[in-house]
Amino acid sequence: MGPIKINRALISVSDKSGVVEFAKALAEKGVEILSTGGTWKKLKESGVDVVSVDSYTGHPEIMDGRVKTLHPRIHGGILAVRDNSTHITEMKENGIKQIDLVVVNLYPFEKTVAREDVRIEDAIENIDIGGPTMVRSSAKNHAYVTVVVDPCDYCDIIDELDENGTISFESRKKLAVKAFRHTADYDSAIDTYLSEVYLQEEVLRLKYGNGVKLRYGENPHQSASFYKDPRMGRAGCVAEAKQLTGKELSYNNIVDTDAALEAVRELGDQPAAAIIKHTNPCGYATGETILEALEAAWSGDPVSAFGSVVALSKAVDREVAEVFSGRFVEVLIAPDFSKEALDFLKQKSSSLRILALENPLGEKQDNDYVLKHIRGGLLRQSVDDVLFKNWECVTENNFPGEKEKLAQFAWKGAKHVKSNAIVLAQEYKRGQFRITGMGAGQPNRVDSLRKLALSKARENLSCDYKELSKDIPVNQEFSEFGDFVLASDAFFPFADSVEQAHAAGIKYIIQPGGSKRDNEVIDACNRFGIAMIFTGMRHFKH
Repeated sequence: MGPIKINRALISVSDKSGVVEFAKALAEKGVEILSTGGTWKKLKESGVDVVSVDSYTGHPEIMDGRVKTLHPRIHGGILAVRDNSTHITEMKENGIKQIDLVVVNLYPFEKTVAREDVRIEDAIENIDIGGPTMVRSSAKNHAYVTVVVDPCDYCDIIDELDENGTISFESRKKLAVKAFRHTADYDSAIDTYLSEVYLQEEVLRLKYGNGVKLRYGENPHQSASFYKDPRMGRAGCVAEAKQLTGKELSYNNIVDTDAALEAVRELGDQPAAAIIKHTNPCGYATGETILEALEAAWSGDPVSAFGSVVALSKAVDREVAEVFSGRFVEVLIAPDFSKEALDFLKQKSSSLRILALENPLGEKQDNDYVLKHIRGGLLRQSVDDVLFKNWECVTENNFPGEKEKLAQFAWKGAKHVKSNAIVLAQEYKRGQFRITGMGAGQPNRVDSLRKLALSKARENLSCDYKELSKDIPVNQEFSEFGDFVLASDAFFPFADSVEQAHAAGIKYIIQPGGSKRDNEVIDACNRFGIAMIFTGMRHFKH
């Protein structure tokens, strides 16, 4: 199919942004413009030479505008196959003119039903009939007709007409696909709303685009693809990140990078680093600078950091880049990279995947949710974007104010560790924090504490890692954790975890509470002189 000249356009839009300028640009090129109702009035008042649809069809708009474009002179002009002699003859016999460009967007159904005070009558009246019919007709006949449903495409249409005098088949194909997506989304919104109002059924319809096939899934024998969620806008997510260098991202890279971003976002707009291994933060820290945060996070578990994914909250310069010399990292994501940093990292490793994400914090999304597929079904839940419900010291020993920031840091870290989660956090420098021991994904909480978090913390703190900064303690045998805070993502079902904590010298605990045996746990803390905070909110992560 070749390029098509635009001789006649039909414009009928609910969203009138940019439509006057677009229509004027078309009119200057000699395009005859047909229009309806409010669009016709706006164009006429703006000095555009425009023909009303009712004067063209010879039939008035009726039934409060419900019927205006549903006419053979409209749809015949859109659907006619231009090189079909029978179609051309029938057009002449019925006074039908070719319509080469259809510019339509639909009644604002979604905006209408989003109002708290919306009535069902209002929703019904905002179900467009003529608009989707014209959109589908012109999209079906894209071999000869250009359809535009998005004001953002107006400039591209005018630019192409300025340059070539015609609209290419490639452009018409892209616009037709966009038009069918538009009507599909529209019908989905109507179905979702009416199913809830009339049938009390919750319907979830999903749309993900830009699917990219990945090398493989979690394992080489599994196939995988990555689709982007258009709802997320500027949410500060992996889908928005720009890959600057390195091998293509794998399925596991994407999952771990998402976990790293979520963890670093939790710490807000301060220098922070999250080092993720199999979705768990094996390194997690703040610092006065991003370099200090990175070194502190790395020291939290240098062994596990091998082959990790690293997320940083601030831009990477050459000094920060040099930290990765000799360290194997799969993915590094940060807001930006200096040219010197990028050149250095490229030189050191051709396989390191470097991603830039302008705003890791992102913008809060209304009604955001997360999905989890199981075989034969789909789970949906709201995002876990709240930290705690209460901040209540439940023990005889008061929780000191100077430990609250450390406790909140530990609690944030526990939120991103797989359940059963135990985190040991340390104030390694005044006002700066890091995780030094972590137990994740165990069937019982005592193992997460005794066998993993405590043993890992002792190992990490006793080893001499030459790359650590001078502010981080090294060459020490740690068997006592009096200055640390222990965080548990869910309640202690028994007092055994408190007993293990006491044996390690822990004096500060933060947990949600809510167990039938809370009193036993509190009594144990009182007996051992431990101060404990209840948050009233757990953070299971499965």
